[in-house]
Amino acid sequence: MAAAAAPALKRSETMAGTMPDALRESRYHMKRCFAKFVEKGKRLMKLSHILDEIDRTIGDETEREEVMSGLLGFILRTTQEAAVLPPYVAFATRPNPGSWEYVKVNSADLAVEGITPTEYLKFKEMIVDEDWAKDENSLEVDFGAMDYSVPSLTLSSSIGNGTSFISKFITSSLHGGTSGAQPIVDYLLSLYHNGEKLMINENLNTAPKLQAALIVAEAALWTLPHDMPYLSFEQRFKQWGFEKGWGDTAERVRETMRSLSEILQAPDPSNMEKFFGRLPIVFNVVCFSVHGYFGQSDVLGLPDTGGQVVYVLDQVVALEEELLLRIKQQGLNVKPQILVVTRLIPDAKGTKCDQQFEPIAKTKHSYILRVPFMTESGVLQQWVSRFDIYPYLERFTQDAADQIIQIMEGKPDLIIGNYTDGNLVAALMANKLGITLGTIAHALEKTKYEDSDLRWKELDPKYHFSCQFTADTIAMNAADFIITSSYQEIAGSKDKPGQYESHGAFTLPGLCRVVSGINVFDPKFNIVPPGADQSVCFPYTEQRKRFTSFRPALEELLYSKEDNDEHIGYLEDKRKPILFSMARLDAVKNISGLTEWYGKNKRLRSMVNLVVVAGFFDSSKSKDREEAAEIEKMHSLIKKYQLKGQIRWIAAQTNRQRNGELYRLIADTRGAFVQPALYEAFGLTVIEAMNCGLPTFATIKGGPAEIVVDGVSGFHIDPDNGDEAANKIADFFQKCKEDPEHWNRMSKGGLQRIYECFTWKIYAKRVLNMSCIYGFWRQLNKDQKLAKQRYIQIFYNLLFRNLAKDILSKEVKRVGSSRREAKQAAKEQAKTEPSQSIKRTPSRLQRLFGA
Repeated sequence: MAAAAAPALKRSETMAGTMPDALRESRYHMKRCFAKFVEKGKRLMKLSHILDEIDRTIGDETEREEVMSGLLGFILRTTQEAAVLPPYVAFATRPNPGSWEYVKVNSADLAVEGITPTEYLKFKEMIVDEDWAKDENSLEVDFGAMDYSVPSLTLSSSIGNGTSFISKFITSSLHGGTSGAQPIVDYLLSLYHNGEKLMINENLNTAPKLQAALIVAEAALWTLPHDMPYLSFEQRFKQWGFEKGWGDTAERVRETMRSLSEILQAPDPSNMEKFFGRLPIVFNVVCFSVHGYFGQSDVLGLPDTGGQVVYVLDQVVALEEELLLRIKQQGLNVKPQILVVTRLIPDAKGTKCDQQFEPIAKTKHSYILRVPFMTESGVLQQWVSRFDIYPYLERFTQDAADQIIQIMEGKPDLIIGNYTDGNLVAALMANKLGITLGTIAHALEKTKYEDSDLRWKELDPKYHFSCQFTADTIAMNAADFIITSSYQEIAGSKDKPGQYESHGAFTLPGLCRVVSGINVFDPKFNIVPPGADQSVCFPYTEQRKRFTSFRPALEELLYSKEDNDEHIGYLEDKRKPILFSMARLDAVKNISGLTEWYGKNKRLRSMVNLVVVAGFFDSSKSKDREEAAEIEKMHSLIKKYQLKGQIRWIAAQTNRQRNGELYRLIADTRGAFVQPALYEAFGLTVIEAMNCGLPTFATIKGGPAEIVVDGVSGFHIDPDNGDEAANKIADFFQKCKEDPEHWNRMSKGGLQRIYECFTWKIYAKRVLNMSCIYGFWRQLNKDQKLAKQRYIQIFYNLLFRNLAKDILSKEVKRVGSSRREAKQAAKEQAKTEPSQSIKRTPSRLQRLFGA
């Protein structure tokens, strides 16, 4: 007999409408449960707390199972959290990814009432700041109020397919005849480059004129050789109203014109995307990546410097390659320019981060432009944590904009931001110059720390989340399109909200209540996974390409028994395969978790060695708050599980080519790669390992779950269940012992998955297509865009600027106090030891500001 379908809500049903009947069916048990919920007074309950209370209250397992297997169980399991304010319990439910409903239940009589996001947020605020929650003048932010005229997706499964949705919507608007097509004509008329007209001139200023001219031009093109250069018939076409940009040959021009003719006569979404992808719109691109040490060598592993740097550099190489191809095919004699704009750091720690201008390898027209942070005392000399960077960004934007316009001799055509700081700077500059804006979050911090919005006052001295969440919300709403690496990054999974989704409705009690931060059904969201540099990360079987010059150093790195500044620990049995991981050493990356899984699993330890590349070994030398704690934890785990002879801990490696060969060397041992993160937005190391043919175990928490097809191109592991993960890895190596071909099958499966879905060539095509179609979308919705920009500007000026200034003023006060204490201590020491000279260490602010 077939199993009964799991209970679920129909699309027409609501939680508020369904919950009363569901509670009525189990009224006796629910009365007792809700009494337990409110028994402890005001509190915020997570789903695990709710289920624990139900387990304790309904003691009979059969009765409990009966309650939880019905519709009530479904409703309770969709609950993300519940704010308890006796006698009420307010539930935040999530029936589907991206979709939220809020209800409150009176524990006395189980009466149910639907509530608004605002009302629910006030319930939460009452737990931590009752006065502010009741204040009628509390700042309330509603970005959704500005989106009333913008269409949005409706199905959770469609989230992240923004370009496709936009193309369909534009197509539907063109069915109104020639008047509906006029916006396309107007857009083509607006296309210029360096003062030169492109595509059409004023002779074709209406849709009927353009359609008629296209018929004449297409007829003429059929009489020409396919490969005839555009220059040969340029003057003839100019008389008909056509300018450069249609193509480099007669065949290419005819294809582009045919595409536009079909759009004007019988609009089709796929044809729409194809046509906009051919338009000569993007020549000059600016990418912002501000924090950390941004460079091409010797930077990886330095504070705040990881996969994002690799991502941006590989992105630029791919974008330039695609731009050069497109410009050639458009029949234009134009050189593209790409600038990666980052911070210039005079105290560069041996890197090139103190150089203003640096050509990017493997490109001809792309450069790193470094702009310093400025203070009242001059250039800021030293690195600043990504959590402390906000006071410098507004001035940085102004200085960067001036240099960019000077270098490019005009405005860029596309701006792409990276991470919170880069996205904010990109948003400020794009707004100022009127440029199409794309943003990439990489990793939003909000979901990394539980209740980080509600607890912001507690966390702000350390992380400045008030600034970060505000900056993220500004950039998301300012963006014309948002590039994400995975669905989970936007809307999470069935059980867990996505990073962007967590910004839908949240509160910072005492500061602001964001009732609508971002809507994940907005068509600006697009899933565009990156690739890996295939000149560096290629299969271990391609022996002729391998970087053999690194082999002696890598052999020493893995197998020598001497501890030094680059590695500690050793591998007693070199014949064992290597279980390998490489990441920053912070809590979320979970390298210490992997070490513990390995230490506890005797079967796994008997079959493989463990090698991790992460951070460094002396916690006292770490400037990163989390890294220092993780270093201490790693040392204690190695001691606790007596891993001597089975683990090699290697310090962070910054040479990308050597890292590529390291992956392949691990593959030579018939080893495997593990990405054990508690959450990972995408997982570039997963892509790199699979590119090298290394079987891969990837966390189910985030993007890696979408890269790997479990059991086909790798394996999924749950970082919250370390024992299960360790056993799954052990099972793989056991099967490889029994069937050596099993390792080969998984290696080849990973490579096939990469080639089909995760290359930089695919990425670059999609991003440039998006920039073209969203540029047109921006023009179509210019009034709504302007209204939203004004709202963003108010939010920025009213809130963010003051928060950023506050960071600096608090630091000044803190350091001033420290200096006074130091002076007093020096005086006391001088009294007791008058003959000794006193050498004082400069304070942090002195070092930063040169005081």
